[in-house]
Amino acid sequence: MRRLNKTSIIWVFYVSLNTLSIAFLHAQPDPPMVRQELIFPLQQQHTHGSSIVELPDGDLLAAWFQGSGERTADDVRIMGARLKKGASNWSPVFEMADTPDIPDCNPVLFLNRENKLFLIWIAVQANRWENSILRVRTTENYLQGNAPIWEWQDNILLKPGDSFAEEVAAKLDQLPDHETGWAAYAPPYDEQIKEASKNPTYRSLGWMTRIPPLTLANGRILLPLYSDGLNLSLVAISDDQGQTWYPSEPIVGRGPIQPSLIETKDGQIVAYMRDSGDAPNRVQISHSSDQGKTWMPAMKSEIPNTASVALLKLSDGRWVFVGNVLEDGRYQLMLWVSNDEGQSWSKKYLLENHAKGEGGYSYPCMIQTSDKNLHITYSYHLTGKEKSIKHIEIKSSDF
Repeated sequence: MRRLNKTSIIWVFYVSLNTLSIAFLHAQPDPPMVRQELIFPLQQQHTHGSSIVELPDGDLLAAWFQGSGERTADDVRIMGARLKKGASNWSPVFEMADTPDIPDCNPVLFLNRENKLFLIWIAVQANRWENSILRVRTTENYLQGNAPIWEWQDNILLKPGDSFAEEVAAKLDQLPDHETGWAAYAPPYDEQIKEASKNPTYRSLGWMTRIPPLTLANGRILLPLYSDGLNLSLVAISDDQGQTWYPSEPIVGRGPIQPSLIETKDGQIVAYMRDSGDAPNRVQISHSSDQGKTWMPAMKSEIPNTASVALLKLSDGRWVFVGNVLEDGRYQLMLWVSNDEGQSWSKKYLLENHAKGEGGYSYPCMIQTSDKNLHITYSYHLTGKEKSIKHIEIKSSDF
């Protein structure tokens, strides 16, 4: 049996400490809702992967992807809607981006420090996630009307070097022994990933968005990305307000994808990730001590996870987590609150609570607006295949 080195032992302790008291807390009563509504009426097209941003005038702008399917449907495009400040209803839906005859998915909206609006998403080439290309649109012309008027568009091309493969091999070797059996004629999982990471094409293509970026005090933007081809994650880093991007070293583990980033009081960057590895599925956690450049091996926490992870630090320092805290589906969505940076979770609220098989509620995006309220959008899929994006607003001072 492989022995853990000192670094791995410390990180196992860190993950255990940060999940110490979550297992037996019961959900609180309903959260203190300010409002909740569907952004547009239920309809039959597939709608998923939403993002939301507050604009400088107080309007909210949301985006999602919509079409007759996901990566296999060439009519999928990025759609959006605006909730004007003080308005009761969202605007009619409008198009945000469409690459002709290629599915567009997983939009992310954010403002840089210069109040330039960014839309970053993926164009799924050859209808395969692992061939996805990162695309970006920006504008400063978004305060009039409903749809932004985009002023610039390009691709974000990343080129991880040979250190990527070296990091994958080193970090996989630091993980505890794998408990899952493998066929005698197939190479072990870790060896497959090590070998794939040596391929310059594999490690350059297929990086996908899901969660908005984290902006550090020095202005650095950390955009979390993941690869379905390599089944792990990395961070695209910009030190010039989004003009150029370069890759971090990978966030290595057995299936850590769709990272959500948060900064601790002592400057550590923590990533909570969806588990796309072996059972049992648990939120995976990693951290960086150098502002997102390198990452500890991703380890499973005690938080059950089947689909969704979103993490946000509130202005008062509390952490909020939203996810499918389940073993077997997306029929519940929970909001957790921590007063001690994830060491314990003092409050839990059910945002959606249905019987197994009664719909799917997933892929949340969270922001805190200038009035300190918490806004969450997420995919709202009913059993009869009617779908929309739901928006809720919660008074954060009341939980």
